[in-house]
Amino acid sequence: MMAGYTLRSYQKDAVAATLAHFRKRPDPAVIVLPTGAGKSLVIAELARLAKGRVLVLTHVKELVEQNHEKFSALGEQAGIFSAGLKRKDTQEKVIFASIQSVARNLDRFTQPFSIVIVDECHRISNDDDSQYLKTVAHLKASNPNLRLLGLTATPYRLGSGWIYQYHHRGYARTVESPPFGYCIYELPLRYLIKKGYLTPPRLVDATTAHYDFSSLTPNSDGHYAEKPLNELLGRHKRVTKAIIEQLVTLADDRAGVMIFAATIEHAHEILGYLPQEIAAVVTGDTPTDIRQANITRFKARELKYLVNVSVLTTGFDAPHVDLIAILRPTESVSLYQQIIGRGLRLNPNKNDCLIVDYTGNQIDLFRPEVGEPKPHKDAQPVQVFCPLCEHPNLFWGKLDADGDLVEHYGRRCQRITETDAGPERCEFRFRFKSCPQCNAENDIAGRQCHQCGHLLVDPDDQLKRALSLKDAQVLRCAGLSLQQQDQKLVVTYRGEQGESLKETFWFDNPGSLERFNSLYGQRVAQGTQPLQFKSCEEALRFEHVLVSPDFVIARKQGKYMKVTEHIFDYEGRYRKANQQ
Repeated sequence: MMAGYTLRSYQKDAVAATLAHFRKRPDPAVIVLPTGAGKSLVIAELARLAKGRVLVLTHVKELVEQNHEKFSALGEQAGIFSAGLKRKDTQEKVIFASIQSVARNLDRFTQPFSIVIVDECHRISNDDDSQYLKTVAHLKASNPNLRLLGLTATPYRLGSGWIYQYHHRGYARTVESPPFGYCIYELPLRYLIKKGYLTPPRLVDATTAHYDFSSLTPNSDGHYAEKPLNELLGRHKRVTKAIIEQLVTLADDRAGVMIFAATIEHAHEILGYLPQEIAAVVTGDTPTDIRQANITRFKARELKYLVNVSVLTTGFDAPHVDLIAILRPTESVSLYQQIIGRGLRLNPNKNDCLIVDYTGNQIDLFRPEVGEPKPHKDAQPVQVFCPLCEHPNLFWGKLDADGDLVEHYGRRCQRITETDAGPERCEFRFRFKSCPQCNAENDIAGRQCHQCGHLLVDPDDQLKRALSLKDAQVLRCAGLSLQQQDQKLVVTYRGEQGESLKETFWFDNPGSLERFNSLYGQRVAQGTQPLQFKSCEEALRFEHVLVSPDFVIARKQGKYMKVTEHIFDYEGRYRKANQQ
């Protein structure tokens, strides 16, 4: 029980998970709770329980103020260090601060803290100039045992990947040196809606009109450049007008409408079609006093419509919002969830929140984050079981019309097992590069064998060298076929222009059989059904699910060409077969 607040069961669980983690190990940890789940209450309880000093960081003054208010409601005293809030407290046991203000005044933070808590911690990057990492490094000089805890609704950055390495449910993320070691607690959005802690979203088809952004290419963060967006939107002003006309009709019985525009120019165009006396715009260019006045009037329901461009996705709390209109494209599941989260907070007489997407983003609000860039537009999350440990992995992939797996893009099983020495990851690799020295399987991007240390050849260098040789042939492999000749199996590699190369494996020769299994047995059905073939007949039965190499390299020996190298799972600068 807290003065003014009672922690929900999952909030208590998040607090307990934090205490248990830091008693066991010092690694930075992250808690993942959906927007509206009450992260500020978890922060307040952890700050209250902490024996040492606590520094709570976030990136906007609104969150600094909000987190401070929740903590103060416990009857506790705390300081604020934020230029935007015109306070620079440094002596209190608990301090709520903006990262920008702290990073500019590190010399004022000389006394040791026991823990740093970062709200909206997905904003932490691994860049050398990261304000968060510089601040933590500075504070560790006073206390080498400083603990770091992050909270976020979206633990993934489209440009750089997951922000943590290991998940408490027993799987690893494919990312190197993330800011956090462990995700120690996570709660899905669907659970909170089902339990009545969040308002149910109701998706409405934008049948009247919508934008087509398919001709534009997003950057690595899943966002779109402003100039091509404005050019495209400028050619579709009738579409914008039709969208807003429909939106006003849908909003007839709604209390608060948030509209997410693509650009500043677009936002002002939208405003021009809305009822002027009850609509306003907030962008990064809006003067601070006008911005604050518009937000205050919207929260007081003096305004019904609030149009914004990338400024109200986090740190904005208006529980009466019950219609979200998305008029900006994004490839980021995280951003999409943050936008919709603005309308999911509970409020009296609020039964649902209408979600209208006019951009064709085609993002499932409840879809789990895969954690890798989408390999192509048709890819979707697929579940792939590990043949070794049976762990259900989540990868990008393709399904056929019957829902059966056609292809997946996973590299390695994600399962981890806790041991006394720390987490150990399942060794099974769906895609791999074999070491020529010890035959160990390595990641396809690996440069050094993880087992023997042998330097692995870069596939681009491998192809470049082969292409420069007069006696070598490089085949872009479009497929393969098998033919049995007694105990021999002849593999024919087909190129995209009808050219071919042949390679023979003797199944009555242990060394040749082992080589065939190393190349093809481990890769059966995209690595989901690895086999050790014992006969030509058995290999022929599985011909349809053998994985072809992307490139085959052959060298001239006498009158014939002998296949000497195979390159699988290629990712590089050379074009593969049937690619544009």
